[in-house]
Amino acid sequence: MAVIHHQAERETQRLQSSREELVERITQIVREDGEVQPLKGLHLARVSVPRGKLHSVVEPSFCVIAQGSKEVLLGDNRYQYDPFHYLLTTLELPRVSQVLEASRERPYLSLRLELDPQSVSSVMVEAGHMPRHAADMRAIAVSPLDANLLDAVVRLVRLQESPAEAPVLMPMITREIIYRLLRGEQGGRLRHLTVMGGYTPAIAQAVQRIRQNFDQTLRIEQLAQELGMSVSGFHYHFKAVTAMSPLQFQKQLRLQEARRLMLAENLDATSAAYRVGYNDAAHFNREYKSVFGNPPIRDVQQLREAAP
Repeated sequence: MAVIHHQAERETQRLQSSREELVERITQIVREDGEVQPLKGLHLARVSVPRGKLHSVVEPSFCVIAQGSKEVLLGDNRYQYDPFHYLLTTLELPRVSQVLEASRERPYLSLRLELDPQSVSSVMVEAGHMPRHAADMRAIAVSPLDANLLDAVVRLVRLQESPAEAPVLMPMITREIIYRLLRGEQGGRLRHLTVMGGYTPAIAQAVQRIRQNFDQTLRIEQLAQELGMSVSGFHYHFKAVTAMSPLQFQKQLRLQEARRLMLAENLDATSAAYRVGYNDAAHFNREYKSVFGNPPIRDVQQLREAAP
């Protein structure tokens, strides 16, 4: 018992030391609110005040919080994480996120590492984690962050100070992070990026098709047939992985793009609606308000007023 207690104490001390260093390094790199990418595929963020819901589509990623906390909403599910937990996503999904804890004195600080399927596959083969038939599994999860995994994260951020070494060492440290994720409780979920069995590859293909053609009429029957699935089976497995029905998924993509068009390209609501596939402006307005809380014009006006 004494040995176990001593090991637990050492683990706790290592975690605390790594968290403190991660906070210090991200603070030095990101000196103002916003997001930077000091190394390819590595995103660091800083937020000084709790902020409202942010709608986005994020690629498969490993996410760590150095300070503060955050909540991610996917469909009707909520995933909250903090410096003691990491978030793993294995598909490009439209999600809603919200920073819960942040202040000028203790800003929210985070790290996101993009996960490349080819790198995951390579590490799987090298480590002997052979792909196997996969049951449906939600493409997002939160798990405890252990000392070895956090240590690799800190070493990855340190590379920002060594531009000459980063091209050589970053792939090695990234592979270590992938290896430790595969060995952890989310290893099965991470295999979804590469596994060739089960329904997950078909759902990943459906997600890609809907994302590429989100402004077109979604023909569920035709898509299910092309994937070799029944309509009911397609609906069931799609929602099991994404937490949304195919139509809900498409609606999120359409409305996020419409919002972007109005903000970035100054399109009016009607033009943005037609651009993303809505033929009825009134229907667009209703769906927009149901997702963002305000009609298009008011929502965009508030976003512009809130922008620095």
